Amino acid sequence: MAKCAICEKSVHFGNNVSHSNRKSPKMWRSNIKSVRVKTEGGSKKMYVCTSCLRSGRVERA
Repeated sequence: MAKCAICEKSVHFGNNVSHSNRKSPKMWRSNIKSVRVKTEGGSKKMYVCTSCLRSGRVERA
């Protein structure tokens, strides 16, 4: 699974709980995109979550 290069956000695990209170495993995936990012030496391709993109922590190339 991909992990955000900025905040290191990745998948989260927990349980689906039905109305009858039965539990089954569940996985929440983060919204992670592969984007080209500006760096000091030019541009670089990184995996970044959309919350980091919207907050302005990363500048697209």
